Amino acid sequence: MQFKHPEILYFLFLLAVPILVHLFQLRRFKTAYFTNVRFLKALTIQSRKSSQIKKWLLLATRLLLLTALVLAFAQPFLATKEKSNSQKELYIILDNSYSMQAKGKKGELLQRAIQELLETTPETIHFSLLTNTEAFWNTDIKSIQKELQNLQYSATPFELDPILNQIQAHPSLYQKEIVVISDAIGLESKQLTTIAKTDAISFIIPKAEQQNNVSIDSVFIRQTLDNFYEIGIQVSNYGENNQPISMGLYNQNKLVAKTMVSLKKQKQVIPFTIPKKAFHGSVSLVDNGLTFDNTYYFSIGESQKTKVISIGEVAKSSFLSRIYTNDEFEYQNSTLAQLDYNLIENQDAIVLNEVEEIPQALQTTLHSFVEKGGNLILIPSAKSSISNLNSLVQKTGNTVFKSANTTEKLITKIHFNHPIFRNVFENQISNFQYPKTKTSFTITSTSPAVLSYQDESPFLVSSNTGAGNVSIFSAALNMENSNFQQSPLIVPVLYQLSQSQEKNGVTARTIGNTDSYFVTTNLDKEGVLTVKNETEQFIPMQQILNAKVKMEFGEHPKQAGNFAVFNTKKWIQNISFNYNRSESDLFQNNEKLLSNTNQIDSMATVFERIQSENNDSQIWKWFLIFALLLLVTEMAIIRFMK
Repeated sequence: MQFKHPEILYFLFLLAVPILVHLFQLRRFKTAYFTNVRFLKALTIQSRKSSQIKKWLLLATRLLLLTALVLAFAQPFLATKEKSNSQKELYIILDNSYSMQAKGKKGELLQRAIQELLETTPETIHFSLLTNTEAFWNTDIKSIQKELQNLQYSATPFELDPILNQIQAHPSLYQKEIVVISDAIGLESKQLTTIAKTDAISFIIPKAEQQNNVSIDSVFIRQTLDNFYEIGIQVSNYGENNQPISMGLYNQNKLVAKTMVSLKKQKQVIPFTIPKKAFHGSVSLVDNGLTFDNTYYFSIGESQKTKVISIGEVAKSSFLSRIYTNDEFEYQNSTLAQLDYNLIENQDAIVLNEVEEIPQALQTTLHSFVEKGGNLILIPSAKSSISNLNSLVQKTGNTVFKSANTTEKLITKIHFNHPIFRNVFENQISNFQYPKTKTSFTITSTSPAVLSYQDESPFLVSSNTGAGNVSIFSAALNMENSNFQQSPLIVPVLYQLSQSQEKNGVTARTIGNTDSYFVTTNLDKEGVLTVKNETEQFIPMQQILNAKVKMEFGEHPKQAGNFAVFNTKKWIQNISFNYNRSESDLFQNNEKLLSNTNQIDSMATVFERIQSENNDSQIWKWFLIFALLLLVTEMAIIRFMK
């Protein structure tokens, strides 16, 4: 037999108290002489014997009563080998992403879950608590009470896999019992593959009563006029929000425009016109749903011309000068023989236009240019060798030229969901005058197609490569080979492929985005760029690349807002950060994915079961019952025994 609280056994010394009391009561009887006591002599002897027996029975009863009470409070148990081997270690996963901001019957889902943990968790139970960003290993509720009360929402959407991997990697001598508290918003089936490897897992799924929500998804420049920008604000309407909502536009925290918006579609673009100047502000709306996605921060820098060089014959490149006009671009053309390689690294885009043989030195320079964030546009020559083309694209992308063919092809498909066409077309058109090519190359690529032929083979592919972008046409664009120059598609396509978003676009990053960001500035080798605003400051990972600095932000900042980039105290540029909008749709609750898992109502149920399982043979209850029986026996002896 073992004891949970062996220190209470020291109270067995209290057994001396009834013994001492008993000894003081063993006094000698004094003789008192009365007349005619001869008849009472026999009765006196009998009473004396009866009193002695009663006292000894009371002493024994009280000793046993005290012993039983002390043993009951010491909580004895019989720990069998089977029971000790079945002990479990508790891990609680608490989803603190912004979808848990939704309101349930008793308030916000996250705050209610925290309150339940604080109210129902016994102080004697040890457990580990993991959230999207925090981990408290082998702790108890009293030790983390303050941390729980101050727990903030995480800008990172909830993902189950990495947290389960942390738990599996954590060493333990016992089986692991995992309880996940999450609303299951954004949960995917691939995140559940790790569950099969866990010891035991249960889910508590708090439910939101209000699922309707309106979210601001993005801000973009729809049109650039002489003195104004026409910006578009894309809004998503989840559920039935039929009432007009108020939307305001702020620059430097000052209200510059306000409107009432009627939401008639699930996705809608709201136009605003602002002066063609630097803008550092936000757009906000008011609705009855989630609040984290009601404000979108964005920055627009001073308008700068995009630098573009086309490399190729002047006659074949003349159409580019009509696209890259002087009002928005610094465009120049150079033949391969006259090319100044030193100019390349200062450009935003390079158009390699029908160069028959690309030298190895130029390939190396272009590869470095793309790695540092430049845009490369490759238009092959019909006379180019496949091996020479592949030598370039294999260094700068994941596209392969296969073979040349002389079959005339129609370009019939526009991939409107490609980032190149984002916010370019108001409506998706299907009937247009199809451009065509006479000769082309068959290409394969893991990059998404921008335009495709009638046979579904790609005409243009484009994707991010390293920090830059590589776009590859499968055919020459000269008038003898193709009429693509006369197609309305050529202007938006080549315009978008050459644009430097950091220079002439809306700067609004998503917190947690791992893509590199480039700042054009000359920084000393010992210099460091800092990103900060009034409430937060951090130093991102950075690498100096000649006239640019490559930065990676990781999970910073913690809070969305408008920030600025500084070199010590010198302002460099503005930048804005927003929360991920992937959890804005509360109707994407994937609770059905958990239909084959164990679901429970509350943590109170978990703790009751754990305490019951961990208390082995709870024989302390029998000692308590025995003590009560002894108490009843003592009272009976005092009352009925003479």
